[in-house]
Amino acid sequence: MPRIELTNFIPATVERCFELSLSVDAHTSSMAGSGERAVAGVTSGVMGHDDVVTWRARHCGIPFTMTSKITAYEAPTRFVDEQVSGPFRRWWHEHRFDAVPGGTLMTDVVEFDSPLGPIGRLVNAAFLTRYMTRLLNQRNAWLLEALSRPNV
Repeated sequence: MPRIELTNFIPATVERCFELSLSVDAHTSSMAGSGERAVAGVTSGVMGHDDVVTWRARHCGIPFTMTSKITAYEAPTRFVDEQVSGPFRRWWHEHRFDAVPGGTLMTDVVEFDSPLGPIGRLVNAAFLTRYMTRLLNQRNAWLLEALSRPNV
């Protein structure tokens, strides 16, 4: 099963990073390139423990719908979102926020698995792991820019 781990320094407090990372509106803005939008559940504002959101997006020209739930919530240092239904056999995304001098060390850990057994594993290795890493980096760059502004 693929595992992606990314760590970024953000010059903002743990609390600001945590809250913006749980914002449906911020997520929608950060994923504008894929047209990702919340269509059910929590569709705007900041999510909390046990909140559910259904996302629609287009990736590689293919429309996807995924419902995820906040399954762990330890404000302001950690939360986990997991797929409830959608395109993956498994999607688990841990967000960690550690205070460091001058800001926050933000770590994303994603474990996912595609359906279709051997074909899914081939897709993971040949394409999906790189694609998901690029999407996470894009989202994190958006968060870094947003959190670097004083009014966010």
